[in-house]
Amino acid sequence: MHLRGICGTVLAALLLLLGLGAPARAATTTTAVAAHTLWQWNVAGNTLHHASTTDGLIGQAVASIASRDADLVALNELCKGQYTALVDALRAAGWPQDSANFARFEPSLPAGTAACRGQEYGSAVFSRAPLGSADRVTLPDDGNAEQRKLLCAPLRDTPHLRFCTTHITTSNEVSANGLANNVNQLNAVLDTIEGFHAAGDTVLIAGDFNAQPHYSRLDPYYSRTLSTPSNASNTGSYRELDDNDADHCLGYGEWTAAGTPGATPPCGQEYAKIDLMFVREDRIVGAYSADSLGISTACTGVAACSDHRIVVGSATVQYEL
Repeated sequence: MHLRGICGTVLAALLLLLGLGAPARAATTTTAVAAHTLWQWNVAGNTLHHASTTDGLIGQAVASIASRDADLVALNELCKGQYTALVDALRAAGWPQDSANFARFEPSLPAGTAACRGQEYGSAVFSRAPLGSADRVTLPDDGNAEQRKLLCAPLRDTPHLRFCTTHITTSNEVSANGLANNVNQLNAVLDTIEGFHAAGDTVLIAGDFNAQPHYSRLDPYYSRTLSTPSNASNTGSYRELDDNDADHCLGYGEWTAAGTPGATPPCGQEYAKIDLMFVREDRIVGAYSADSLGISTACTGVAACSDHRIVVGSATVQYEL
């Protein structure tokens, strides 16, 4: 080690012993900025498509990813065969920079259950740029057979830039620690991504959180600087990429999931917004935005290609090199 490195190490150790902490990361770290387009869809791959890869779902997903010029993609409620078909279709479309390293899948149900005609069932992330080694975090048990997960992968060439997805339980039964199952899982996700942040990572996360923006269990996520009639009492550090849309319920955003909401959505919306994209506020540079897209009816054998809308978001973020 060079003398400079030795002196720096000794100084850091002395500061820690004195309770002063390490020198500020910003003083020694080089950063860069990059714009990203996120794309997320809960495809109901089992409940609506019954694991089919030939009813139009794969084509609709790939066409939307390409037309929106997405570079970070997350899918929830996906059967393993559908994941494989998407990998093949995105390769054929020339979407990834490295056709051998752009996708990660994590099951929440193993093979051999009634779901997906016996295939694994879970969530996936895809990246136009090559991916690094994934982190696969098992979330607190909700008492059901499905074991919910958090799946995160850094970009190989910018390892401090990390993309994640999750699908939180709908269970609000109280667990042994006195908190609801969905609260425990949300807390586990937040603790994990805040751990990544503390290690110097910039995290972009998109998924089905099964919670509307104004629910109190999301208050630790949403930035304390966000306070609107539709979303107040926030205590967190993150912005949801659709929380600044004054034309579609400021602080809340556009609905994403058809069906009866768990609680009445604000701004007169009939359906709930539960598919969310979060980025830490202190890593966002400039403007950010998101939109939910109309649900396609082009899939065969089903009334619609999903019971969720595709969500597309964009943000320029700062990250460490």
